[in-house]
Amino acid sequence: MMSVLRINLVDPAPTPATLSARYRAAVEMAAFADDRGFTMVQTEEHHATTNGWMPSPLTFAGAVFGATRRIGVTVSALITPLHDPLRLAEDLASLDLLGGGRLVTVAGLGYRPEEYAAHGKDWQGRGPLQDEVLQTLLSAWTGEPFTYQGRTVQVTPRPYTQPHPLLLIGGSSRAAARRAARLGLPFFPSAHLPALEAYYHEQRAAFGTDGWVMQPPERTALLHLAEDPDRAWAEYGGHLLHEARMYASWQSAGSRSAVRSSAQDVGALREEGVYRIVTPDECLRLARRTGDGGALILHPLCGGMPVDEGWRSLHLFAEQVLPRLKG
Repeated sequence: MMSVLRINLVDPAPTPATLSARYRAAVEMAAFADDRGFTMVQTEEHHATTNGWMPSPLTFAGAVFGATRRIGVTVSALITPLHDPLRLAEDLASLDLLGGGRLVTVAGLGYRPEEYAAHGKDWQGRGPLQDEVLQTLLSAWTGEPFTYQGRTVQVTPRPYTQPHPLLLIGGSSRAAARRAARLGLPFFPSAHLPALEAYYHEQRAAFGTDGWVMQPPERTALLHLAEDPDRAWAEYGGHLLHEARMYASWQSAGSRSAVRSSAQDVGALREEGVYRIVTPDECLRLARRTGDGGALILHPLCGGMPVDEGWRSLHLFAEQVLPRLKG
């Protein structure tokens, strides 16, 4: 079973001082998780927010790699059409070298026109932008000269991982599945979508490419650990609700996400089960129900959670859950 430390640095009322402390704590938590045998740090990319939501996951990934030895970092998702393709190829190759192959990138289109407008990118043309950046990455990582926008270019250094760093295509549409199949890249649906997985394999067969699917489970839970969940919900449930409501507000009615919530208050959020505050024993029972191949996703700084409370959650997981899972 994977153990995942989710970090997105959301804070409902950020200041430079509080965000600086939160960034430093996040890197320290990643180092602690690495020492305790966590599998993965998961982060993401969002822009033009009012609450500090992570805008620079590649910078953060570099800090994590510098502070750790074993743990992987997944950027899920990177909004790849917002990036310069050649610079992105260099950045991802450099991170892959720094981490010794520990980087996993999920390439997504995003779902907020505001992010495209902020970066001077065409929202309506996001599909062709995605095609260009993905093809450029794959060409660049060969280390050989190739034609880009009518000129010959060569990107160095070559990445550590061969033939290239692990790159998945994320999304919930047939277009995303078809793009992944055409490029011979693995597919990461944004929710549990078996029919879309089947479509991906149909398209892969038609294109004659290899690939695989990382399918989320039917129910995904973001976890916070506490010895007294009732007290924790009363004191900190508002932080979880802040993140849940903002994330839901960005998505259209047809959007599908493994962690989408429809709750309007803390009580409904607790009942819904997307965000959960559990004891260590309850976390172990959840792990047994999830079974092999699943993941426990710890979100200690969720929605501006006080750093001290985040550390308490992380210590409970590392000291009372992980050893029993491994045993």
